[in-house]
Amino acid sequence: MTGPGAGGAGMGGGMGIGAGMTGTGGMSGMAGMGSTTGLPGPAGSGAGAGPAGASGGIELVVIGADGGPVRSHGGSALAGHGAQVLAQALPAVCFDTGNRGCRVTLVPPDADANAMLTALRAAARQESRWLVVCLLGQLVVDPRGRRLALVTGGSTPENAYMRGLAWDWVVSCMVHGTPEEALLLVDVVAAPETWAAIGGLDGDQGVAELLAHSRVPLWGRVGPYPGGRRGRSAVLPGGEGSFSWALGRVLERGVPGAPPALAPAEFQPAVAAELAWGELASGLEARLLVPPTGGRLLLRNRAAVRGALAGLSVSEELLAVLWRENAPTDPPSA
Repeated sequence: MTGPGAGGAGMGGGMGIGAGMTGTGGMSGMAGMGSTTGLPGPAGSGAGAGPAGASGGIELVVIGADGGPVRSHGGSALAGHGAQVLAQALPAVCFDTGNRGCRVTLVPPDADANAMLTALRAAARQESRWLVVCLLGQLVVDPRGRRLALVTGGSTPENAYMRGLAWDWVVSCMVHGTPEEALLLVDVVAAPETWAAIGGLDGDQGVAELLAHSRVPLWGRVGPYPGGRRGRSAVLPGGEGSFSWALGRVLERGVPGAPPALAPAEFQPAVAAELAWGELASGLEARLLVPPTGGRLLLRNRAAVRGALAGLSVSEELLAVLWRENAPTDPPSA
């Protein structure tokens, strides 16, 4: 496998992963990361104020890995699109910071594993309050069935794992990072061999243990990708019926009747309802990764804002202010 590069101590295969399953601060461009975008941080001083990278901000790293034209890696064909959806949707609803306190790194879909890891390391070194990482694409298991990786561009069936972004690299980077809390969003599929290795719908042993860590809660979906003709009906990461598609819709619409700020777990029922549509259409049941309750990361519930304004006489000036506060700024370039 492509090594993590200089300064990667602790990023090898010896990383221990706990078992169990849970049911834009400007930024200078880095080598190979031409899609990194920054937004100015909010005015003010003290904890919770200042640009992303200062205590109180959010570091958001979004990786949608396109495995290329190889047919067996077709499950990753729309991952880049899904990454753009999340990179635009999430900053606007970060309750404590909003767009101005969230620094987004959108990794190009054709980047190699080292470029992806460079982006993760840079975010993990920032003195921010939260580190949120999004992984989209197709998983592959190593020949011994013990480790997982995200297929990256230019891979063949023979070297997909060696060239891929190892799952335990990602988790180790998040665990040893500076931010106070972390969240890993997952929108991935797995070909039959990998799907079997992670135990399908309910496995929790062997390589499936990699899908959990006590300090890196997960939120998302792992679905099967049968390939061949059946693969045409599969829900692809970034496509209709996928986790990124469903989450983008729910964040835009909000959850009617719920409070103005919700934890990820409180959005999950609405996301699951959207995902059910995709499973019904494809006939392929997926495995949902449900974030635990608790934690301090809160997302804005846009439905509550709309409900609070209903029936009120609001000036055009105030509406303009509310719109600027909630609407996304220029999205990261792909």
